[in-house]
Amino acid sequence: MVAARRCHLVETVWPALAAGQWVVCDRFVDSTTAYQGYGGGLDRDRLAELHRLIADDFMPDLTLMLDVPVELGLARAAERRGGEARFEAKGRDYHERVRQGFLAIAAREPQRCVVVDASRGPSDVTAAVLAALRDRLGLAA
Repeated sequence: MVAARRCHLVETVWPALAAGQWVVCDRFVDSTTAYQGYGGGLDRDRLAELHRLIADDFMPDLTLMLDVPVELGLARAAERRGGEARFEAKGRDYHERVRQGFLAIAAREPQRCVVVDASRGPSDVTAAVLAALRDRLGLAA
């Protein structure tokens, strides 16, 4: 996973940023910290060191964390059946640790992270995401 992230940075992310383009990723270092650290119990300091080894001090300018209660998230995943189910099978306690991990990261880094209540409907979630983009990155929407 770490080697793939380094490759993604070197081959895609950094060249795009150098060319003045926007880059949107659906997972990055916070996902590793939340899933493997908070959820899986791996040492979070060691995970942070791995990130520094592959990315130095590179971090996103903005991280949107789409938050839902665990039961709702698992129910939504069950509705999508046919996709990856490895993480869904880990149980409620694991997912609660992951959720609390994401929320802890957001609380620790409020200048970078925005928590969006994703339990609301799609139009409300979209509006909240657009508001975060306007507020944090100065985008007109």
